[in-house]
Amino acid sequence: MANSRQMRLTRRHVDLVHREIEDPGPKLLPGFRAATDADFSEAVEAMLASCPTEDFWLFGYGSLIWNPETGFEEKRLGRAIGWHRRFCLGPDYRYRGSHDKPGLMMALDRGGQCTGMAYRLPRAGLEDELHWLIRRELSQLPSAFPWRWISVKTDQGPLKALTFAMDRNNPRYVAGLPDEEIAAVLANACGYRGSMAEYLFSTVAMLESLGIHDRNLWRLQSLVAAHIEASHGGSF
Repeated sequence: MANSRQMRLTRRHVDLVHREIEDPGPKLLPGFRAATDADFSEAVEAMLASCPTEDFWLFGYGSLIWNPETGFEEKRLGRAIGWHRRFCLGPDYRYRGSHDKPGLMMALDRGGQCTGMAYRLPRAGLEDELHWLIRRELSQLPSAFPWRWISVKTDQGPLKALTFAMDRNNPRYVAGLPDEEIAAVLANACGYRGSMAEYLFSTVAMLESLGIHDRNLWRLQSLVAAHIEASHGGSF
């Protein structure tokens, strides 16, 4: 059931920070190499070989909730224990950030709990679906948020689901930033896929519509709105 809370961050805020940006193309970060077809095939083979049950579940905690971009036969609200959403993956110079204003991406980080959506993928065409998924999530190695199986609790019972979670040993892991600094990044970063403000707005709005109140993201959306209002005072 949807909540009656009103987000401070609105589509109006998102429109104010939107910029049309051409895709600059992939750019390797120092110490990383581009993932190859062989890397993708190896990952897909390992996913299929290690699937813990006959059913293949995928756990989404961010954009996969409001834009799954994958075929599924069933979806369930699920809670991942020992993980939480956090903007801790940087820098993003392409998708929702630029070299002038790098973005900070959201990932699953250790600790707490996270309510998201579990999708049961169809067995027919599963290998092709996983090839698409791994190319969506993996562009450089070593991966900052490698795939893994996690335990997810649902009202219909526990399950194991594939997800992509932060590797704290990866140099792209950003730890310890206070919410105000995170909000300042999210209020300004924009790439060829859109702005970080849009990503945050879409995620929080969908979570709220599902009755999921993420306190950390709720605080961030208010802080991001405040930053945008301060920069565009005459528009509010």
